[in-house]
Amino acid sequence: MSANVQVLNHGTRVALPAVRAEDGLVMLVGGGRGAALRIDGPVAGVWLPLRGRLQLSAGDSESVHHRGEARVVCADAGIQAVGRGHALWLALAGAPTVWRDALAAGPMRDSGLLPAAHEVDHAVLHRALVLARAVLNGERDVALAGMVDEIGAMQSRFDEMIARCPGRTWAQRRHVFLRLQRVREHLACNCHLDLDNAALARIASYSPWHFIRAFHAAYRETPHAFLVAQRLQRAQRLLRSSPLAIGEIALACGFENRCAFARLFRQRFGTTASALRRQAAQSPLRSASHH
Repeated sequence: MSANVQVLNHGTRVALPAVRAEDGLVMLVGGGRGAALRIDGPVAGVWLPLRGRLQLSAGDSESVHHRGEARVVCADAGIQAVGRGHALWLALAGAPTVWRDALAAGPMRDSGLLPAAHEVDHAVLHRALVLARAVLNGERDVALAGMVDEIGAMQSRFDEMIARCPGRTWAQRRHVFLRLQRVREHLACNCHLDLDNAALARIASYSPWHFIRAFHAAYRETPHAFLVAQRLQRAQRLLRSSPLAIGEIALACGFENRCAFARLFRQRFGTTASALRRQAAQSPLRSASHH
């Protein structure tokens, strides 16, 4: 399997129309500060920072990703990607039907992409870096089969969650999970906002009761518990990389009560926010890895 290739160099700004099924998979490699891409139509894709940070905007959600964090997007209204810092990133984009063919797991499974954020291991990062370097060195006929297999393996982590969703068939359960996963990604990208179950249920087109029940069945936690966990993870990242005061970080992450933030932070990470900040300041190499 091969792909069309698009390279974005330092400061380059590229706008692409909607990715069509006949385009197949498109490989995008961005390098240097400020390399920016906009895809104007619906697109499904996997975005992987290899160095620096990658800022993604899809619909009303915006997120920043670091090395080792892959973002899978199924955007209805296009996407924007911008490299931050001395960035290097790789993306594979295509129409949903192209991804279903590429990830086909058998005649009874709809194996298209599900929106998600995945942690990726060193082997996947190495494979992606080899692909990116090949493209930057002028190669245009690069093999994607191994990378597509890795993406399929990442997405297969959801199989147990899909199996717990309501529905008589796998396709029905997967459709329910897709709706829930869209809400979960919205929560992850907007965890600093005041989000209630009624608003989240509307995103999934469920009643609040059905939404909470299905969410808990799939993920074995409530939407509120997931929201708090995302806020704490955001706070942890900011403590390592931001000059904001701890109280300001708590507010920026959606915690209006600093005492509640301190208690929850210690429960989650086994240390205080102040201790984590001191540790990050004393370990410049570890701290730098989060930029």
